Amino acid sequence: MAGILNRIKQFARSPQGRRAIAEARRAAADPRKRAQAQRLLGKLRGRR
Repeated sequence: MAGILNRIKQFARSPQGRRAIAEARRAAADPRKRAQAQRLLGKLRGRR
């Protein structure tokens, strides 16, 4: 499990990881994208 966390940390520090994080932050700030994500999470939770 620690190996997975280290890989995630390493990715987050890389240029690609920084770009992905910035893109996710922009998407989270957009109300339409936020609503879309909420609907998706609702569907996923409903399956259980």
